[in-house]
Formats: sequence, structure tokens, C-alpha cells
Amino acid sequence: MIHPTAEIEEGATVHETAQVWHYAHIRKGATIGANTVIGRGVFIDKGVSIGKNCKVQNYSCVYHGAEVFDGVFIGPRVIITNDKHPKAINEDGTIKSEDDWICGKVWIRDGASLGAGAIVLPDVDVGAGAMIGAGAVVSKSVEKGVYVGIPAKNINITE
Repeated sequence: MIHPTAEIEEGATVHETAQVWHYAHIRKGATIGANTVIGRGVFIDKGVSIGKNCKVQNYSCVYHGAEVFDGVFIGPRVIITNDKHPKAINEDGTIKSEDDWICGKVWIRDGASLGAGAIVLPDVDVGAGAMIGAGAVVSKSVEKGVYVGIPAKNINITE
């Protein structure tokens, strides 16, 4: 099911059992796995891979360089970033192009959960089964556990 207001660019692959809701935008080269739900207003950047059985909630942004494995929950308004040094212009005042930056990588492993409003910075690996609390900022790779705060820290709660 793809809502008629969703924009799926040519070259994107959306599995036939996936659901894409109102005003979502899926860029070229992105792949969306089986049974995955993409919520209203979600942005999936070029080349991003979203696994099967995932939920990407309303208004989340998953930028180029991210790989989301199977069974991942991405809460509303989560941002998965890709630029450690974001700037609009170079030192000489010219507008930065794609060639002027290095795309960071982010991995969200099987069964991880990112709470509402969480931010994952580039070059971070969120381990399988990790739970990231609402509003947390993940600035370093994490393993399975519960992480909250800015920067996100493990609070040693077991499931």
C-alpha cells in the first residue's frame, strides 16, 4: 500500500508488502523491506536500506549513509544524520557541494528501538536490541541496553 501523496523516486525499491503513508518521500536507490511501515511525512534519503518488519514513525528523517536492519522501530521525529561537520559554505564562501563533504555511516542493527525525537549522529553503530530513549542523542556506538540522555548513556536496565 502506497498512499497517493507519497513520493517514491524512480530507482527506489519498495517491497510489495510494505506500507508507505501520506507525504512520505523515498529517494532513488533506497530500499524498503517486506512488511515495513513508513509513516506520514517520513524522509528516506538516497541509498538508504530499511530492512523487513520495521516501523518508521511519522516525520522521521533517515539520511544517506544509514543502514537499518530487520525489526527496527524508529519513533516519531527521529533523525539519523550523516554529516559530522555540517556547513552550507566552504571557507572561500562558495556553496558546498556533495563533493565537499564526507558522508558518515550509521547502522541500526536488528530489533533496535529509537524513541521519539532521538538523534543518531554519524559513524555510530546502534547494536541489535538496543533501546534508545525519547530525545536521546547517540554520539557513540552502543550495544544492547537502554540508553537515555544527551549524550546517551546506558542506564543498565535489563528487558
